Formats: sequence, C-alpha cells, structure tokens
Amino acid sequence: MGSAHGIGEAVFGARRYAEPDSLLGVNIMNTAAPPAPAVDRTAILAIILVSYVMIVLDISVVLTGLPRIHQDLGFSDSTLAWVQSAYTLTFGGFLLLGARAGDILGRRRMVIAGLAVFTVASLAIGASPSAGWMLAWRAVQGIGSAILAPTTLALLQTTFAEGDERTKAVSWYSAAAGISATVGLVVGGILADWVSWRMGFYINLPVGFGLIVAARAHIPETVRRPGRFDLPGALASTAGMSALVYGFIRSAQSGWSNPVTVATLAAAVLLLAFFIAHERRASQPILPLTLFASRERSGAYAARVLYLGAMVGFFFFTTLHLQEVVGYGPAMAGLAFVPATILHVPFAIAVPRLVRRFGRKPLLVVGLLVGIAGMAWLSRASADAGYVVSVALPMLLIGISQGLTLSPLTSSGVAGVVPEDAGAASGAVNVAHQLGSSVGLGVLIAVATIGSSSRAGRDLTAYRVAMAFNAATIMLVLALIVVLATIVLHRKSDEASACAAKAA
Repeated sequence: MGSAHGIGEAVFGARRYAEPDSLLGVNIMNTAAPPAPAVDRTAILAIILVSYVMIVLDISVVLTGLPRIHQDLGFSDSTLAWVQSAYTLTFGGFLLLGARAGDILGRRRMVIAGLAVFTVASLAIGASPSAGWMLAWRAVQGIGSAILAPTTLALLQTTFAEGDERTKAVSWYSAAAGISATVGLVVGGILADWVSWRMGFYINLPVGFGLIVAARAHIPETVRRPGRFDLPGALASTAGMSALVYGFIRSAQSGWSNPVTVATLAAAVLLLAFFIAHERRASQPILPLTLFASRERSGAYAARVLYLGAMVGFFFFTTLHLQEVVGYGPAMAGLAFVPATILHVPFAIAVPRLVRRFGRKPLLVVGLLVGIAGMAWLSRASADAGYVVSVALPMLLIGISQGLTLSPLTSSGVAGVVPEDAGAASGAVNVAHQLGSSVGLGVLIAVATIGSSSRAGRDLTAYRVAMAFNAATIMLVLALIVVLATIVLHRKSDEASACAAKAA
C-alpha cells in the first residue's frame, strides 16, 4: 500500500551502479561485516520480522477503521487525515536520527527503546478519549517506529553475510511486509466491525512485550561509534513538514485567505529554509545536500513524493468510498482491498528478472503508466457501479503499479553515490516516502473540498472522493513527467560529473 507497502518494498532493482538495496534508510547489501558465529541468527531474524510486521500492521490496520474512528472521537472530515499524517510525519522526520542512534548508542539498546515507545504509544492510542489525544500518541508512535525500523534493518545487515544468505533474509523481510499490509487491512476492518477499532492497537501490547524480552535474550549489543545527533535538523524538518501539512488541511476548512492558514504556511517556509541553511553548515548533517547534485537522484526523490501522495490518498479515500458511499461495513471494506495488495508482492519479487530483461527505466515508465490508468479508472467509480468493474479491476492495476515502480525509484534514489553517502541516500529515499504520504494526503484533502459547499451526506463524500482521485491521477502524471525528464533521459555524463565534483 502507499505507506505500508512502500516501506517494505522489495528493493531488488538493477545493480547497474552497484548501488545498495535499501529499505528505511539503511544500506543492507554492501557494507556488512561477517556475522559473529555465536549469535542465534534465526532468533534475530524472527525478532526483525515480527517487529516489522507490527509496524506495517499498525499502518494498515487503522485504515479500514477510519470511519469508526471518525465517529467515535469526533474528527472532522479534513482532520481525519491526521490519523495517518501525525504518524508518518514523525516517522519520516526522525528516521535518519533513529538510524544514527543505533550506531552511536548501540543497536540492541535502540531496538528495545523503539519497541517500548511503540508499545506504550499503542496502549495510549487505544485508550484515547479524544481526537487530540489520539493524534498526540500517534506522533509518539511514529517516533518509536523511526527508532525501531532502521535499527532492525541494520541488524539484518550485520547479522547476515552478503550474498545468498542476506538475499534470502531480505526476501523474507519484503514478503512479511506485503503480507502483513494485506492482513492489516482485513484484520482492521474485522476488529472495527465486530469488536472495536481500539483492539487493533491493543494487540501490540503482548507482541511488543514479548519482543522486548526476546531482544534482551538474543540480540548482542553492538560496538558504539562516535558521532553527533543532528537534533536541530530533525526538529526543523519535522516541524516544517507538519506546518505544511496543517496549512493544506486548514485551507480545506477555512480557505486559503484564513489568517491561521497563511501564518502556518509562512512558518512552514521559514522552518524548511532554516533546515536547508542548517544542513549546509552542520558537520554531520542528517541529510547531506550533496545528494541533490545528481539530477537522477533528485528526480527520484521528487517522483517518489508525488507517487506516494497519490497512493496514500488512494487507500484513504477508497476506505471512505467503500464505507460511506457504497455502504460496506469495515470488515467487508477490508476484504475489498485484497485486489490492491495481492499483486504487489509477486510483481515486486519479479522486478530483478524484469530489469535484467527490459532494463530499469522502461519498467519504471510502465509502472507509472499502469498506475495512471488504474487511478483514472477508479476516479470514475460511483455508488451505483458494480464493485468488480469500478473498484476491484482498477485496484489490480494500482497493485501492479506499486510492485513495478517503487523498487526502481529506490534504485535511482541511491544511484551513483559515493560509499560514505550510501546510507544517507537510502535514508533520503524513505524520508521522501514519508513526506509524500503526509504532505500528499494534505494536498488531496484540500483539493477534495473545492466546489463541495453545496453538497451534503453521501453525495458530498462521493464528490470529494472523485475529486481526490482526479488530483491523485494528476500527481501520477507529474511523477511520470519528472521521471522522463530526470531519469529516462538522464545522461551518463551528468552522473560522472556529479561523482567527479563529489570526489573533488
């Protein structure tokens, strides 16, 4: 799915530039030391997989419960987007900081800390009495994921030797992500329908506690490395992105001329300008700006933001369409998402073979074209149209698009980097992923309200969903244009010049 599937995408793209396979900002292919013989690698892999399943489940399990959360906690139509954005903003904003914390403070310590924060936040979310409390704890939960996810990937890197052994471990990791995203949508709908949406968060308690015990028993502590935390950079980027998302969502409620909207967007610009200026001066920046010297990498980041904005909007608005327009219950809505997720994993796993046969760039273009076709088709869905033709079939196209597109975009996002920047480049890919998930959804929320003031009830929701899907289609078209201009028509001489400049 947009945020869930993309996080666990199978990064098996072309090795044309000898780039690392990367997930969540951690280089997992090229820089590992041989594993220590004394560790129980099976137990460590199990801890990594279950931890990641818990993260992905918590992203997807909330989606099919959104309408019930909307009713129970008194969210408005526009602020409902914050159930996802509060999580993805802190996840993306502190992701690189979390990765560095594992190096500086020790990975076992940070795995346990991430699990503790995530588990406590899950309990608090389930017990939230109001929308404000839920959003605050969703943000805390995102910080827990930002600590846990890159640290577990670093453990995978250092535990499994490069080659077939690590490839198999990464395959398990990617498969677990895709399967758990699908299961999360179904389980979230069933729990919301038959028990309570809160139960989707409570199930993390025994899982999180068991993982903490297992981590203490089986994960050896790693050697600490000297380094600094770029806390001002992390805070400025997270605050700036949050203000930007809030500005878009606020505009949907109060209009673009509203003083709070204008002030928030101005604050976002200032914070992001401060972040860029700070990163230029920082001795150990959280996001080295030299990464953007390459046209291909910059294009990959921009295309990823646009693509993820469209995809997270697809899941968010399709949930509203199925439950509030068509009339499905949460359980049935969760099952209705299966076509969108079931083809993602097999196509992602097939990417290496397809790249060897056709090349990475043609595959990326095809993936985007299939996504555009699926999203445009879905924008024509109505309450009276049949599910199979108007929803299920375009969902199949969107699932294929995700499987074909995300991995090649990741490969372009880390193409041509020097070894010391490999981790930062793969981290930038995933920051772009979370940025697209949050800011993109905020943009779609704002667009969906245009011209809707005269409508009400089911007709209002149907209109907003159609507007959002039209805007998402435009996002995918823009992503294709960016890819064509910066990646497909990219010349080797540009990359060679960038590498020469970096070396100098």
